[in-house]
Amino acid sequence: MRRFPASVYGIGEEPDPRFSLANERTFLAWTRTGLALIAGGVALEVLGLDLHAGFRLAASLVLMITGTAVAPLAWWEWMRAERAMRLSRPLPGAFSAVVLAAVVTVVGLLVLAGVLWR
Repeated sequence: MRRFPASVYGIGEEPDPRFSLANERTFLAWTRTGLALIAGGVALEVLGLDLHAGFRLAASLVLMITGTAVAPLAWWEWMRAERAMRLSRPLPGAFSAVVLAAVVTVVGLLVLAGVLWR
């Protein structure tokens, strides 16, 4: 039986289904995070809050661009983790989480600057 993607399922041995399902839940959580970032960026711009327009726009764009990038990133992270489990290797590090934390920090600073310079 063939499963998609073959680059993941065509190697190694089947891991415990609980681990594969946990990996899938993590993928779905990342996808929800991407949707939330996009919604936050849209809301920040559409609601027209009393912030400096330039900082508000910058924060909105960072949120929407990051949210859009999270979906393929979630897929990539899912594949890396699933391959590692199938090959009985250690799970990969959480580089994506560090990037996401940095983006949220930048957005927070942009909104803060928008409040201070309105």
